[in-house]
Amino acid sequence: MSRILSNRRISDGLVLAAIGISIFALIYYSEASAEAARDGLSLCFNVIIPSLFPFFVMSSLIVELGFADKLGRLLEPIMQPLFNVSGVCAAAFILGFLGGYPLGAKTAIALYKSGSITRDETERLLSFCNNSGPAFIFGVVGAGIFSSSLIGLILYATLMLSSVIVGIIFRRWGKKGSKRASGRTVRIAAVNYSNAFIQAVTGSFSSMLSISSFVIFFTVLIKLLFASGAIPWAASFLGGLLAPFGLDGKWCEKLITGVIELTSGVWGLKEVASQLQRSITMAAFMLGWAGLSIHFQVISFIGGTGLSAKSYVFGKLLHGIISASLISVIFRLFPLKAPVAAYLAEQVSGIASLDFRTALLISSVFSLIILLFFFVMSLVFCRKKYGKPNRKRV
Repeated sequence: MSRILSNRRISDGLVLAAIGISIFALIYYSEASAEAARDGLSLCFNVIIPSLFPFFVMSSLIVELGFADKLGRLLEPIMQPLFNVSGVCAAAFILGFLGGYPLGAKTAIALYKSGSITRDETERLLSFCNNSGPAFIFGVVGAGIFSSSLIGLILYATLMLSSVIVGIIFRRWGKKGSKRASGRTVRIAAVNYSNAFIQAVTGSFSSMLSISSFVIFFTVLIKLLFASGAIPWAASFLGGLLAPFGLDGKWCEKLITGVIELTSGVWGLKEVASQLQRSITMAAFMLGWAGLSIHFQVISFIGGTGLSAKSYVFGKLLHGIISASLISVIFRLFPLKAPVAAYLAEQVSGIASLDFRTALLISSVFSLIILLFFFVMSLVFCRKKYGKPNRKRV
């Protein structure tokens, strides 16, 4: 198969055929595709942009102003033994779990571009730093779909543990004997603050345009695949193969949707939320895997850096498998019952009505807390670093 695709004429023909089919589908299902595009734009305006933009600005400032470097010196004893990366990588790991997709990956790439970490460290970091944030897991998945903050907490804790396991597994990724970026001087005193702020805002805005483009594209793609019957057909075929594992065509349809686009896949689980163990296990896999839409967002950041996306893709696949496995074990040890459907409907309605102002306020508050956290940690580092030499000189 790879030899066939390596032939330029054949690959060009396949690409041209795919483009032709796509154009025909857009024309034939014009009403459905237009509706999907409007839904994608609404999702970007009301949820994606206000939720992520403040986090992106703050993460850029944290890297550019040297807060990540200072925090890294404190966390070096933890990050190096566990993940074989320098302590500065802790910034991407923490932001990835607090800000959500794709903030962790963007921060890791920003650290690499700034020269704080090596290529091998960046590729190791990408395998486990890009994760779903608490707002999405607790608000949309926990309360909105399963009507339970406890389930949101279990999913969040499971995803964190799975991420750590993936990071440990990938600690040997890269060339043996590659040197770490140790001994870097802290750059905060030499940075022009106004330039750092301008670069953070403009760079974050450019990133938001890229992310919104992928969200809209994959929203339209899923709508077309459903309208054409492609996803139902594929789900029916896959259901026949996975029937021994308890997954019929209906469940495979939701799985395929989640593999392509996370939000649509997880949101579809609200219809089967009463089958708690199976639906939460599938939600754990989707949240760990993250979806093709998010993967292409990350790959757009990687483009032009010379980094390989292999560790990222393999890491996310492994993250999804480990998360689903851990959830399955947890439910065997501690069975839970599904909440009532009336409360579920009430929560879904509340989440669906989230507007731009509310999402922006929540995101801004959380991003400000994160910035203050890094600022305080940098002060602690300065006291430890510069306090001891002064005492020796006396």
